[in-house]
Amino acid sequence: MPQFDETELTEAVVASFDDTPDPRLKHLMRELVRSLHDYVRRTGLTFEEWQKTIDFLTRTGQKCTPSRQEFILLSDVLGVSMLVDAVNHRERGGATETTVLGPFYVGEHKPMPHGADIAEGVEGERMYVQSRVTDLSGNPLAGVPVDVWHADDDGFYDSQKQSYAEEGPSLRARFVTDGDGRIAFRTILPCSYPIPIDGPVGELILASQRHPMRPAHVHFLVDAPGYEPLITHVFIEGDKYLESDAVFGVKDDLISTIELRDDAVMPDGRAASGPWHLMTYEFRLKPGRGAAPKPMMAAAE
Repeated sequence: MPQFDETELTEAVVASFDDTPDPRLKHLMRELVRSLHDYVRRTGLTFEEWQKTIDFLTRTGQKCTPSRQEFILLSDVLGVSMLVDAVNHRERGGATETTVLGPFYVGEHKPMPHGADIAEGVEGERMYVQSRVTDLSGNPLAGVPVDVWHADDDGFYDSQKQSYAEEGPSLRARFVTDGDGRIAFRTILPCSYPIPIDGPVGELILASQRHPMRPAHVHFLVDAPGYEPLITHVFIEGDKYLESDAVFGVKDDLISTIELRDDAVMPDGRAASGPWHLMTYEFRLKPGRGAAPKPMMAAAE
């Protein structure tokens, strides 16, 4: 019967995947084993620490529901989500930068007309968003679906609330670019907010004395045929958490100056009810292929 020391054991486990038919799976598993075993050796991991790790991962899985994905949150706060994003988007070539999808995308959103208010009945400072989608040369891309979503003035997404199933989506919608590649909509000014800290990931953040805050942002998913899907945020300039985003998602290219306006009418010619903010941003798409992501959470019926 073979007996293995700590080095021979690693090579024996790696070799156990030698007959894996899928070459990519074989490569991933062999590298995972080597990295994981190396971590155990380098840290001198104890039985108690490994048991706590298993307990942590178990509770992380138990915290997941159709409306919450704790493992995505763990991936985000460890920087893995942004690292996967980075290695898959190394060459942008002038295209708009990407960032994390986040755990609150629910799939295809309800189509709405240009200028629609996606924040009806929601408290907050009013904001008008006007965006344009182009290719790398600045030519407009028409007929492109653009999904948008963001948190409310209290820092919660609609799908985090009990009212979501009854009242339907809020602060999220799908727009389709016009002949000049433009979309526009009304909403509220988003605020910085904490990631959920009532689960195992929150325990880890607090134990590490890290803050849980994300800077204010609006999510965009742009999916044009013949181009790589663009998953990104537009952040608000001046937010105090831009330098310390809990999920490491901020990039300079994605920070937008938001103008405070007191015009009596918004750009669509309709009356404003008081002072309002203007967000303007242009998305540049990179030619290529790819599929838009599947929803991380269940959509409302």
